[in-house]
Amino acid sequence: MTRHFNFCAGPAALPEAVLARARDELLDYRGLGLSVMEMSHRSSDYVAIAERAECDLRELLAIPDNYRVLFTQGGATQQFAALPYNLLGAGGTANFVQTGIWGAKAIKEARHLFGHAVVAASSEANGHTAVPRQSDIELSEDAAYLHYTANETIGGLEFDYIPGAAEGLRRRDGAEVPLACDMSSSILSGPLDVSRFGVIYAGAQKNIGPAGLVVAIVRDDLLDRARADMPSLFSYRALAEAGSMINTPATYSWYLAGLVFEWLKDDIGGLDAMGAINDRKAAKLYAAIDASEFYSNPIAPGNRSRMNVPFVLADSRLDEAFLAESEEAGLLNLKGHRSVGGMRASLYNAVPEAAVDALVDFMADFEKRRG
Repeated sequence: MTRHFNFCAGPAALPEAVLARARDELLDYRGLGLSVMEMSHRSSDYVAIAERAECDLRELLAIPDNYRVLFTQGGATQQFAALPYNLLGAGGTANFVQTGIWGAKAIKEARHLFGHAVVAASSEANGHTAVPRQSDIELSEDAAYLHYTANETIGGLEFDYIPGAAEGLRRRDGAEVPLACDMSSSILSGPLDVSRFGVIYAGAQKNIGPAGLVVAIVRDDLLDRARADMPSLFSYRALAEAGSMINTPATYSWYLAGLVFEWLKDDIGGLDAMGAINDRKAAKLYAAIDASEFYSNPIAPGNRSRMNVPFVLADSRLDEAFLAESEEAGLLNLKGHRSVGGMRASLYNAVPEAAVDALVDFMADFEKRRG
């Protein structure tokens, strides 16, 4: 069996240790004579799996006791609708910092459902190459919450700060404005102060596990701000009270997420260690790009994503050759998103440092031969 280096933006690489353990437990989970995929989600054995996953995630992120952790379905895109349904019940308007395609999709969904949303700041004027400054964020007088995308997966643009002061965001009238964040492509990539946020949500298929699962972390006092016309499966309150099991959850994805959390704790040594590894990986690739006249990255250095590194070749006619030769070299899924073209290397947690070293070597060789 040959495994190549996978730079896919999602569904993304999973740790080999996790895949190996899932393989070993696939047919017979700990002597029970059945697979986790075949278990009742109400059984004591599966509930133990689910509870352990939540406990490990809480430990990794140091999640305060006044937050609920929800394992639900539909991916981050479903949260574009679930979030305003859960936070606009008392009135007010959803506010957004728009820094790319995924932020734009979240705004579009809020406007589609509720007719109005406020763009409190945007990086559109600079082509989404640098995030707005904190002083550029202008909340509406009726802001119910502020939403932003911590890392734009497609554009490779990452916030270098958390919006708001340490004590939180405030409207002009002094009312608190909860901060909501789509962390689909950056969660678990390093330490995080969860207490700065009202809601964090993340699709699993980057740093958590397989596609089909989304994790939401919701502050307790926000559980009762929902609209009465909300679909029941969207309700943070209902999910919290049901232990994320209003209906049959994505049981196998939840189990695999739990294995990833264990891997981060036991094999990597926690998020400080993971963050240091990710910093090294990104620094190596950006250094190779910056040292070359053949490759380039458009993002302001302070906002370059550690997880998703887009780059273009000086001659786009060589794109297809680059992709074909890189795949032959065992470097998979380097094609950029269809909306922007070029190349993109996603360096999620499970992508080893050796993969970045191999990519840098390949890029240098390709430039030597083709540049």
